[in-house]
Amino acid sequence: MKSMGAGMVAERTGVWPGRQVDRPKRLARSATCEMLESPDGGTRATHSRRTFLGRGFAALGFPMIVPARVLGGPGAPSNRVTLAAIGCGGRGGAVHRGMASLEGVQYLAAVDPFRDRRERFVQTLDEQSRYGAAAKPCADFREALARGDIDAVVVCTPDHWHVPIAIAAARAGKDMYVEKPLGVSLRWAKVLREEARRRGIVFQYGTQQRSDPKFRFACELVRNGRIGELRRIEAWCADISSQYQAFHVKEFGSTEEVPVPEGFDYDLWLGPAPPAPFTVDRCTSYGAWHIYDYALGFIAGWGAHPLDIAQWGKDADHTGPVEYWGTGTLPSKGLYDTVSSWDVMCRYADGIEMRFMDHRAARDVIAKYRTASDHGTTFFGTRGWVSVDRRAVHASDPAWLRTKFGPGDSRLYDSPRHDQNFIDCARSRRPTICTLEAAIRSDTISHLSDIAVRTGRKIAWDPVREEIVGDGAAARMLDRPARGPWVV
Repeated sequence: MKSMGAGMVAERTGVWPGRQVDRPKRLARSATCEMLESPDGGTRATHSRRTFLGRGFAALGFPMIVPARVLGGPGAPSNRVTLAAIGCGGRGGAVHRGMASLEGVQYLAAVDPFRDRRERFVQTLDEQSRYGAAAKPCADFREALARGDIDAVVVCTPDHWHVPIAIAAARAGKDMYVEKPLGVSLRWAKVLREEARRRGIVFQYGTQQRSDPKFRFACELVRNGRIGELRRIEAWCADISSQYQAFHVKEFGSTEEVPVPEGFDYDLWLGPAPPAPFTVDRCTSYGAWHIYDYALGFIAGWGAHPLDIAQWGKDADHTGPVEYWGTGTLPSKGLYDTVSSWDVMCRYADGIEMRFMDHRAARDVIAKYRTASDHGTTFFGTRGWVSVDRRAVHASDPAWLRTKFGPGDSRLYDSPRHDQNFIDCARSRRPTICTLEAAIRSDTISHLSDIAVRTGRKIAWDPVREEIVGDGAAARMLDRPARGPWVV
């Protein structure tokens, strides 16, 4: 979701101001050595591009292209971070333009199954690039991954493609910025975790609120005990109804089959998802966000933001709630079939409960103590509460908003700009502000909340083993079958 501007929104609230980001030092980088690691630990010559593309996703288990950063040094011929844009639609366009504006960053590929979209975006990238025209358009992400001159990928595809592409990118030795949410299968996310760990991949999750000073300040108030002992949390976000006015066709999407547009690789767009008739609404943003084959809906796509802040403020990036129960609704007609409203309780092992709601369910709840909004996270403690959204930080005691933290206080990771943090970490190999582990843990909350709504049952979760306890049918919902050749 796009960031909103900051400002004052209520009498008892304020905004913790941000600051300008310093330009990073440009580090030397080497040319890429295109050797592949064989299963027995030796090396062999790179596969041809034809072989690489022909083997599909499942064949990417062993090879790893050695990226430029591994051999980089002061005398190396290049110090740029080279990127591939994977997914060039609305959200992708915004993310890629931001990345391309950074010093020492160059896009070399623009990947999208819509021919006009990728070709148009290449022109945008080339016009913005300070290094001249160099970005190449392609439909298939594997073509970009096969290139040894690309250091990292920026994945802004529909949700069902996030993790499969990220796994392939990890196996190709590419660092990655991946938009939220992670996707439709927690098992796939665990595979990505192992692949990324094995290869030392730098991962940045697209939950950009962590790089907004308001959210860091609110979480620091909680971490440093300004609200007293933390007792409960409320998190909420927009649901599908926030987009009703944007649907210019049948409510919840048309199911009428129509011809696939020329220049669009529909089979590649579907990828691991099951085959389905093409309709005018299926491959739009709304279809990608609200069809269960491709996403969990806004319970994850929007929910990733307030849940990520809840986890950050609670210091729970390594764990999550152990029980989930609640109610919700599903559309009764049309193409879109993700959870359309929800009100779920989540209990952590220490007894702290979090109420996770859509914005309609939250409206009256939030209005009891602060100005209502369609998203936010509130922490309640023994001394009062602090609440944050993209407009402002709110607090039961306005004096807390003037807090100046001292040397003895706990301070959180300071990243004034999310995309810059990724580029800096790709150079330094330092963990990003929102790691893959944090992403998996917050995404788990969305998945288990969705399962609680769909089953109507209380879901017990073991955050150590990362398994649903005592409910085999619910446990099977944590995975999705993948259509060949995209088996994860």
